Amino acid sequence: MTMTKSLKGLTRRELLSRGMAAGASFVVGANFVTGKGAAWATEMNAMKPDSFATLVQMARDIYPHDKVADEFYVAAVKGYDTPDAVDKTEAGIEMVNAKASEMGHGSYLDIGWEADRVKVLEAIEDSEFFQTVRGGLVTGLYNQKAVWPIFGYEGESYSQGGYINRGFDDISWIG
Repeated sequence: MTMTKSLKGLTRRELLSRGMAAGASFVVGANFVTGKGAAWATEMNAMKPDSFATLVQMARDIYPHDKVADEFYVAAVKGYDTPDAVDKTEAGIEMVNAKASEMGHGSYLDIGWEADRVKVLEAIEDSEFFQTVRGGLVTGLYNQKAVWPIFGYEGESYSQGGYINRGFDDISWIG
């Protein structure tokens, strides 16, 4: 569910509380998207806010990590919000929404269950758009140093002499 009502004159706190009260996953405004109950928001440069929210949800569904906050997914897909990428990206989002509609949903964002959204993604996984987004997320999401501690990755070790003398055998879950 998205909110597109005029939000002029609202404080950030009022905006976020309205989004939470409405049960929205994302609150979409004139040129911004923010997450439900989140302390983040992002402004749009070229994309429609609904399309950007769809892209963030797709990113979360393609590489789901409960412990990774939405703001990292936002950073991972922000590169699609450029004048150079917007036409292809908007066309891809239209394809995703059309597939969701074919499967009985209003749009991708309207699908409440992750399993149902994954079915939509599986239906388009051979498309150039899906493969571009999936491939971009590998580096866009996992190259953010702020997410490394969530996965237990301490960063590159070459500059410190390699892993052999720096925790090579400190992984307790390898038996």
